[in-house]
Amino acid sequence: MRVFHLVLAPRLSGAEVLAKDLALDQCAEGMAVCVGSLLPAHDDFASLANELQTRGVQCLFPQKRHHPAGKLWNLFVAVRRFRPDVIFAHATIPSFYARALPLGVPVVYVMHSATNDFERPLFRRIEYLLSGRASVVIGVSQKGVTDYIQAIGVHPSMTVVPNGVDRARFAFTDGAQRAASVPQIVQIGRYASVKNQLLTVRAFSEVVKQVGDARLVLYGVVEDPDYQRAVVALATELGVAERVVVSGPRSDVATVLSESSVFVMPSQSEGHSVAFLEALASGVPIVASRIPAFAFANGFPGVQLVDTDSVGGYADAIVKALSEKRVQRSLAGLTLRDAAERYRAIARQVCPAVSAR
Repeated sequence: MRVFHLVLAPRLSGAEVLAKDLALDQCAEGMAVCVGSLLPAHDDFASLANELQTRGVQCLFPQKRHHPAGKLWNLFVAVRRFRPDVIFAHATIPSFYARALPLGVPVVYVMHSATNDFERPLFRRIEYLLSGRASVVIGVSQKGVTDYIQAIGVHPSMTVVPNGVDRARFAFTDGAQRAASVPQIVQIGRYASVKNQLLTVRAFSEVVKQVGDARLVLYGVVEDPDYQRAVVALATELGVAERVVVSGPRSDVATVLSESSVFVMPSQSEGHSVAFLEALASGVPIVASRIPAFAFANGFPGVQLVDTDSVGGYADAIVKALSEKRVQRSLAGLTLRDAAERYRAIARQVCPAVSAR
């Protein structure tokens, strides 16, 4: 079987990293696999692209940005060149382009978005036109499926496939790798208002009143430069800038988690956060917002789901987490292997003739 994974832009973000991991797993199973994109790869994706190519996955990324017609033409050329049996289109915009192709390749639309894309009238109109071209619609959480049904209607083939974490890479550690004994709080996620880094900085300014040597590190793709600048400005305004690192994405997330004392994620909404799963697997104490996407972890040891809009309550939860040890958590059904098996089954479902060969 020949499998094509399409992303918007190769970058160090959840959907793109999952697509990379699925591609490597499928390649190891003997499939011919390609990862393509509509936009050029971010510089920080270079090491992952090299890993893909070294292990036999073809990468077809444009060298420059194109207007919509140019994007569609480049994708058409890439698909004709690779000749896939199935396309997994990760996120809404890539799925639009994949389904607009004048080709008969089955397209599986994977809804990764942290927000409801179909609150946008334009996206609703496009989906109404293209929904029939999706062989399967995958939601990474039940909420995504529910949002789709409420906005578009029931698709003939819809399913929930939670994201998965590579347990081998994000293995439980006792935190021995942490530098010295400085309490480190980490948030990992793209710089956008939905991720609420501003709330974390405000809460951290309260944390340091109780834990004087604490530090905060923020890592993520700079999706909204103005928002990132606002985070830096707030840290300066609150007098904690010397204790706050505001940086771009990191490819060595496992190391970051092993060096940190607490992982925080005060998101307004999420699809099914890969970063949250990675933190769960690492065993680090977690403080996160009380949103539906995180509800499955309610009751997990070392996890506090709180009202992060309450700065005082958020700060108190972080202080409590700083006193806790790492714990091992069962992630049955949420591993990369679990997700990869579901994606393989869906590929066989939409390509029965190929699977029978």
